[in-house]
Amino acid sequence: MYKILVSDPISPEGLKSLFEHDDFEVDTHTDLDEQQLIEKIANYEGLIVRSQTQVTQDVIAAAPNLKVIARAGVGVDNIDIDAATKHGVIVINAPDGNTISATEHSMAMILSMARNIPQAHQSLKDGRWDRKAYRGTELYNKTLGVIGAGRIGIGVARRAQSFGMRILAFDPYLSEDKAKELNITLATVEEIAEQSDFVTVHTPLTPKTKGIVNEAFFQRAKPTLQIINVARGGIIDEEALVKALDEDKIQAAAIDVFENEPATESPIVKNDKVIVTPHLGASTVEAQEKVAISVANEIIDIFENGNVLNAINAPKMTYDVINEELKPYIELSKLTGEVGIQLLEKAPRELHIKYEGDIALDDTSLLTRTLVSGVLRQDLGERVNLINALVSLNEQGVSYNIEKNSKHRGFSNYVELTLVNQDTQIKIGATVLNGYGTRIVRINEYPVDFKPERHQLVVNHTDKPGIVGRTGQILGEYNINIASMHLGRSKQGGNALMILSIDNPATQEVIESLYQIEGFNQVRSVELEDIEQTQPVL
Repeated sequence: MYKILVSDPISPEGLKSLFEHDDFEVDTHTDLDEQQLIEKIANYEGLIVRSQTQVTQDVIAAAPNLKVIARAGVGVDNIDIDAATKHGVIVINAPDGNTISATEHSMAMILSMARNIPQAHQSLKDGRWDRKAYRGTELYNKTLGVIGAGRIGIGVARRAQSFGMRILAFDPYLSEDKAKELNITLATVEEIAEQSDFVTVHTPLTPKTKGIVNEAFFQRAKPTLQIINVARGGIIDEEALVKALDEDKIQAAAIDVFENEPATESPIVKNDKVIVTPHLGASTVEAQEKVAISVANEIIDIFENGNVLNAINAPKMTYDVINEELKPYIELSKLTGEVGIQLLEKAPRELHIKYEGDIALDDTSLLTRTLVSGVLRQDLGERVNLINALVSLNEQGVSYNIEKNSKHRGFSNYVELTLVNQDTQIKIGATVLNGYGTRIVRINEYPVDFKPERHQLVVNHTDKPGIVGRTGQILGEYNINIASMHLGRSKQGGNALMILSIDNPATQEVIESLYQIEGFNQVRSVELEDIEQTQPVL
């Protein structure tokens, strides 16, 4: 008998398969604070939550029998994933159950904002009949900018098209062929800012998407822009949004999600130009039933058959239990993927992975999954892991192939990743050197030799005297210290490559200043996780 604790209000109908299963005993105790949950959790093998329960490190440590934490929804911000992984606890979610709900709520927010429905409703309730004050805007013939064209973003686009709207979309993995099929125009974030009458965001919250809609975005926007967020708090810079509204840089906003929730004291909530809802994107009867059904069925499958479909982590493959000889190659694969994707301007359509030397003689499936995870997590965030990496790659329309060669070509082991899109390609070669660890030994046609660090600048430039000194001068002006420098060139006076390991990240302002150096053709910032603690993407 497996004991499952439900600690948030979750559809009983959705959990019916668990309640009626002879091998499971389900207890429901909602509104538990952390200490109460700690006192109760020890006897349970499974825990089902929504967003209210905070599953902290202390909660997980107090649960020696816990095998599965299930989030009946998408976001897992309220669960300590690292602690769960360390304790061998599988964390699952229901990524598809709220797609229709969030899509429809986005449309509801667009329409409510465009026609001032909440304000007009309250005005009439207060006894006023004020038609002129709440004159709205038609959607017909307007342009909707969609930032993030996954299931929900595409769902909103299709519904908006039925209103006669033109769609601009930004998504690194939306291909031109797919966009053409959907009658969508591919655009940059800057083009969306400049051309859109309405903007809706539907990306995961990652370092690349945090604040993707910011002060610079609002500076480019039409003063009539109306913007919606039913995705994740933090994608829109809240301080910049309030400032843009107050200064009439844009017209209105409709916000369902916030950086800090509950958000009752947020300046956004108090702004008269904003309509708000308390994180209701997934709050429909149907959605709550779907996500409950999803996690209930997966819990049964995990305990009875050992099958895991929607794991956020992969506790059975924790770093501690991986063969010591394999660990350096896990790091090698992860860093190769992370470095490669950050040097490519647009998302890849193909990945070519090559293993050479001793490493090619072994099973490389774990290395491939780790490498692909390193590539995808830059844009898709924590939803990508070892279990779903290859499936996620396929969902983004990216093909891959693997080549193995046991011959040594100067290195006893060698991993090479080539990322290809319609405009360009990037080739990264890496190896593990005894006593030196992971080394990047090739970038495109340039032989190099450097150890990846936390912050790097990779510069393509024309080889000419004075460039190194000018680079150091500019970085010094921004108080950025150079830890190491590596240079490569095709020939004297020809194309060259410079790789700088620096102590602090380079902001966009720093990069723009570096572009003032004559001969600098491309400057790319590469940011890695704390590589002293590099582990497989679980």
